[in-house]
Amino acid sequence: MSGSSDIQARRRQSGEFLRSRRARLKPSDVGLPDGFRRRTPGLRREEVALLAGVGTTWYTWLEQGRDVRPSAEVLLAVADALHLDATERRHLFVLNDRPPPETRPTGPERVEQSLLRMLDSLTSQPAYVLGRRWDVLAWNRAAELLFGDYGQLDGDERNIMHIVFANKAHRKLLVDWLEVASTVLALFRADSARYVGDPDFERLIKTLLSVSPEFRELWSRQDVLRSLGNHKRIRHPIAGRMTFEYTSFAVTGSADVKLIVYTPLCTDETGRKLDTLLAPVQCARSNPGCVDGNRGNF
Repeated sequence: MSGSSDIQARRRQSGEFLRSRRARLKPSDVGLPDGFRRRTPGLRREEVALLAGVGTTWYTWLEQGRDVRPSAEVLLAVADALHLDATERRHLFVLNDRPPPETRPTGPERVEQSLLRMLDSLTSQPAYVLGRRWDVLAWNRAAELLFGDYGQLDGDERNIMHIVFANKAHRKLLVDWLEVASTVLALFRADSARYVGDPDFERLIKTLLSVSPEFRELWSRQDVLRSLGNHKRIRHPIAGRMTFEYTSFAVTGSADVKLIVYTPLCTDETGRKLDTLLAPVQCARSNPGCVDGNRGNF
């Protein structure tokens, strides 16, 4: 009974939501004549049905929360008729138990100032922001000290997949390179499914297929993963062996943008070693005249 009750509740909410969106529109908003004064605000049901290309009775049942089971195509037509924005469309689809329509973002990506400030505040946790293609868009000082200066990398070189499979210096950092490589490739394949045919994705994949035999072999397996959260062991050229727990966070309001944070673990005295790496940075922040005369004892 619980499942049936849940479905009925969603249908009722869907109907209430549609009525509220209908009430906020005037005929002129959708290209119809205003005509005579109306007793109630908004469009009539028959007008929405006409705009969506569905029957008035069927649309009335949809607003009443009846078991009409609209298809994704019909929901999209209703959403267009009611001028729903992306968030409203997703809400309508979720209430009707249909996969929300996915739009593929294009164009340059930017990182909001609020996220940059948060990134900079993570002084004891290496962190960076990845774009939809896993390009490194921004990073903090701790990540630069741990993994190297991303600012020295151009174009595809600043892409995590390229860094893992084609950057020899980065490969030396990873104690468990093959395990890490197979995991990130499976995650990337799952994320890139929305962008099949995108020229930037295709160029990157083609490049990696040509320069990395390991990428070719792993790519052919068709493995996919959806979650990112594990331990990563680093062989740092100065600090030595370090172990981090890494976690991925979705960035609200930015399609396919994620924040990756590395938390130092007690293993290998990682916290102490990271603090020593960061000491000159902390010193410089608190005292602009501070001179880094010693990299520290590891």
